[in-house]
Amino acid sequence: MEIDNEFRNYIRPLSSEEFEKLEASILSEGIRDPLVVWQGILLDGYHRYKIAQEHGLEYKTVEVELPDRDAAKEWILVNQLGRRNLTEQEASYYRGKLYSAKKQQGKRTDLTLAQNVLKSDTAEELGKQYGVSHMTIKRDEQFSKAVDKVANEIGEEAKQAILLGKAGVPKERVEQLIEIKHEAPELIEPILSGEITISKAMREINRENKISNIIEKAAESRTLDEIGIYSVIYADPPWSYDHPISDSRRIENQYPTMSIDEICALDVPSISADDAILFLWVTTPMLEKGFRVLNAWGFEYRTSMVWVKPSIGMGQWVRQRHELLLIGVKGNIPTPRDGDKPDSVIEAPRLEHSKKPEIVYEIIEKMYPELPKVELFSRNKRNGWETWGFEA
Repeated sequence: MEIDNEFRNYIRPLSSEEFEKLEASILSEGIRDPLVVWQGILLDGYHRYKIAQEHGLEYKTVEVELPDRDAAKEWILVNQLGRRNLTEQEASYYRGKLYSAKKQQGKRTDLTLAQNVLKSDTAEELGKQYGVSHMTIKRDEQFSKAVDKVANEIGEEAKQAILLGKAGVPKERVEQLIEIKHEAPELIEPILSGEITISKAMREINRENKISNIIEKAAESRTLDEIGIYSVIYADPPWSYDHPISDSRRIENQYPTMSIDEICALDVPSISADDAILFLWVTTPMLEKGFRVLNAWGFEYRTSMVWVKPSIGMGQWVRQRHELLLIGVKGNIPTPRDGDKPDSVIEAPRLEHSKKPEIVYEIIEKMYPELPKVELFSRNKRNGWETWGFEA
């Protein structure tokens, strides 16, 4: 008996569990149904034939009469579509292949009158036959072609994962697997196994491309004073509050402060990359001024985080126990990976005057591990960061 590779590729793949179940059944009860052949070529019963060969089992065959090879292909596809346990992807694939085959038949001029009946089949008629619209049949054809391209580029295991519904790939995005193979081949296996979706993979690729471009531009750019170009800027400005000089709470008693105009006038744009993110601390009384600073430095507000302290502090209108970390962006800075996005609430104890929780550094580093970072008004040096500040 001959195995035709083209015909073989039309046969529904079995999962390992399905194959083991079939094998156990055959070893117990034998091969009950005959294998179907045409001119000595196997058309149906590939899995049974494989098991028979491996275990030396007997089997019967039945010959079908078909006019030509094209008719044999259509017989296989119609037979596959008659199976009860097809996934949605398999049904779509076989409808698409059948539509392509019938269109190809329609282009032939060598058919007899009896054979020419095949030319009358259209997408609309196939749709009625299988309970879908004619547009679905045409989309099925595009899907089947995309699956075959993926099989050629990536392998039959990719085709099997798609048709069995294991891969996180919508039908209309199957060909993107080829793009992903070239951009990030390490993501193919997680997609095919369903660990991640193709949307998540594309977001990761786009993010990595953006990060690479930012790093390249930063390496090429230096400011006049050679401070550098940074894509992550973390700042806790020394805000000046309007307390009376006699008030013991005056910030100036702790460290030098700056007016809002002085803070806005700092040349932060000269050290920030074209694509950058700013983390800016403000207290609620200074919130409006915080937005002024964010805009003056060239950033657009996106969101914020809240540091909630366990003990109540002072305040003119309410007793404060939280501070805000404004987040602004400029250019084409990518968002963090899904698994690296932090909780918007930071719960940490109150520290010495104005000092912020250490965990914020860790949060920012996890969000953007690759990008160059600078802390303005820094109190301490930290590995992986440049510092600009009173005590740095």
